[in-house]
Amino acid sequence: MLRLVVRRLLQLIPTLLGLSVLLFLWLNRLPGGPASAILGERATEAEVARINRALGLDEPVHVQYWRFLKRIFELDLGTSTQTGQPVWDEFALRFPATVELSVAAILIAVVVGIPMGYLAARHRGGWLDVASVSGSLLGICIPVFFLAMLLRGIFSVELGWFPSQGRLTTGLNATDVTGFAVLDGLLTGEFDASWDAIQHLVLPAVALASIPLAVIVRMTRASVLEVLGEDYIRTAESKGLDKGTVRGRHVLRNALLPVITAVGLLTGSLLSGAVLTESVFDFGGIGSFIRTAIDGRDYPVLVGFILFIAMVYVLINLLVDLAYSIIDPRVRVH
Repeated sequence: MLRLVVRRLLQLIPTLLGLSVLLFLWLNRLPGGPASAILGERATEAEVARINRALGLDEPVHVQYWRFLKRIFELDLGTSTQTGQPVWDEFALRFPATVELSVAAILIAVVVGIPMGYLAARHRGGWLDVASVSGSLLGICIPVFFLAMLLRGIFSVELGWFPSQGRLTTGLNATDVTGFAVLDGLLTGEFDASWDAIQHLVLPAVALASIPLAVIVRMTRASVLEVLGEDYIRTAESKGLDKGTVRGRHVLRNALLPVITAVGLLTGSLLSGAVLTESVFDFGGIGSFIRTAIDGRDYPVLVGFILFIAMVYVLINLLVDLAYSIIDPRVRVH
């Protein structure tokens, strides 16, 4: 297992280096250069020259890239041109909200999607199968931002069942320990704060989970149907093995392999794609901060965000590989 982890980590180094090259080239190919992009179209030549000297953009390209790479390894993502704060500090402040929302969304998608896909495959052609396939197709077709506004309008504005925005009710006395509102309430014994945070999570998490849920249902169904047609399943059934053993150990375990890959990729996409959902519910995570950075051409934030999400994807892929090796030990030898 340790050898697998080390090998996967070494394979990820070229990926991150390649991404750093692409980001560096993107910054240096901005219209008018990074200095003009930061200062705006009305910047004078003197102001552009001053920024170029301050950022070292008047030095040779290989020197600039080496400095850029060194800052990345030092976790120095620069300073936001809008807030004046270090980009890393801004991410550390907002990242827990996005993680909390993404974890809630992927939990909904997995807990509901895998059983639904499995049951749809076991009752192929029945009403449950038809409902699951139709529902998953609808979930993929509806834009997330439209579903978010629909859920907010019905369950928050009209019915008043759930809060319409934010992570906690304004004025609620909650102790901030880790930045994760639900976890903080559990750690400090402020269970009312945890419950309030869960209520604020429900609508944005359901909206964000719509597409992952649809994908997981369809992939689980297809994978289970494929496994059910394998010879070893028929052999196990002909030997008189218990149905629970066949379905759990042979069918579901083998069918989960492609689903795990999908879950890993979907989790990464949730972290990077929560911009619209967070904006609708004013959730205060990285997503809404990135939207503001795009509007304000805050390039240090955008570069840091891309690198940050890339590292998240790398870690998620590593976890997927580890899960593969646990479910199918044959993977460890490759």
